[in-house]
Amino acid sequence: MRKYAWLREPFQYNESGRIYKVMLYETEEGSYLFGYGSAEAVRCSFDRFYASVEELHEDWDDLIDERGWIGIEDPLPYCQHDAFIPVRVKGRNIGRPEWGKYEILMDGEWFDYTPSP
Repeated sequence: MRKYAWLREPFQYNESGRIYKVMLYETEEGSYLFGYGSAEAVRCSFDRFYASVEELHEDWDDLIDERGWIGIEDPLPYCQHDAFIPVRVKGRNIGRPEWGKYEILMDGEWFDYTPSP
């Protein structure tokens, strides 16, 4: 299960980094919180693992705005869990990942993709 939310105010996660929206991703092992450094960000710039989704909600529910948590589809197989669009590491689907190289799904086909910084 994945959900995202906008923060009421930017959250300072280190000396120079702020996040404006967050995504939770619940797995059998626990829950991940991904944070995004801009409204347009597709991939996260911050992440944190929680043993349970309840712990994640305890830390973050008071920080999100009035729209609350918005459900979205789980990622496609081999795709990045933190990406809002279908993006995967090139070759991951065939067991030969090319780390640092990405592909994006558009109109049913995979194309090379260079994420914005």
